[in-house]
Amino acid sequence: MAKTMKAVQYDKYGGGAAGLKHVEVPVPSPKKDEMLIKVEAASINQVDWKIQKGMLRPFMPRKFPFIPVIDVAGEVQELGLGVSNFKVGEKILGLLDFTNGGGLAEYAVAPKAIIAKRPRNMSPAEAAGLPAAGLTAFQSLKSAGIKFDGTDKSSNILITAASGGVGHFAVQLAKVAGLHVTATCGARNVELVKNLGSDEVLDYKTPEGAALKSPSGVKYDYVVHCAPTVPWSVFEPVLSDHGKVVDITPTMTSIFSSFIKKVTFAKKKLVPLFLVPKEGELEFLVNLAEEGKLKTVIDSKHPLSKAGDAWAKSIEGHATGKIIVEN
Repeated sequence: MAKTMKAVQYDKYGGGAAGLKHVEVPVPSPKKDEMLIKVEAASINQVDWKIQKGMLRPFMPRKFPFIPVIDVAGEVQELGLGVSNFKVGEKILGLLDFTNGGGLAEYAVAPKAIIAKRPRNMSPAEAAGLPAAGLTAFQSLKSAGIKFDGTDKSSNILITAASGGVGHFAVQLAKVAGLHVTATCGARNVELVKNLGSDEVLDYKTPEGAALKSPSGVKYDYVVHCAPTVPWSVFEPVLSDHGKVVDITPTMTSIFSSFIKKVTFAKKKLVPLFLVPKEGELEFLVNLAEEGKLKTVIDSKHPLSKAGDAWAKSIEGHATGKIIVEN
């Protein structure tokens, strides 16, 4: 196996796509409970460039230079001590360690805990697009109160930015749970979002879309909010009596608002979501994908040599589904 690899990294905060540098670095070695992956595809999430911008400064990155991206699909090359449930040569998908990153490279080290075996009917690009966005969608629905155990009642849910990375998975998972789905997206993606299973679709640029009003007049028991910040005053009138809004990109304002609603025992709740992957959840999503109930919509594919184009596209916003970098 090669001792060095091509990778894309940045060595300071800021700079956007222009701050990314193509380098040749040593292939990492797996430690205990880790495995070395030959990366076939990686997926960019908004948090990747937000970290570069300084969103988690001074905690992330831990050190520079930093190879970003945690969503990967590939092939197991080497097993560290304590890894017995995978074999060299197996095709996998999963999340790298959030603090170490490493996905924009030919090889990456992955912790065994958040890795799953890849079904034959999933391409590397489809697989790489699933972990972070799929798990965020899944945990947002669980946080709202959906159990996925066959006992969920037929409730009404609103999913904003439903054609985006997290939103398009949330629509499909809500239908798996048997919910009535109202979704918002741009006009160009209305048909796509309908095809993913939405019962009603709102163009967010229309007055009804901006007000989040269901075309059939239903009130929402749950909202999975994947779009930029919306004031509580917009959500409040469209929620049922015990409606709950799960915000996947919480700001300090929404976190404070959530706290106030807790201490005042408000019936309508705002819940900020921070992704904390749990064992078994990725396998649940992979099984749905294998059964054809969950598919990754791919916005665009870019070779590692053009990773800057993928980075810029993510920063620009309005991607339909996932942005993929391939080796």
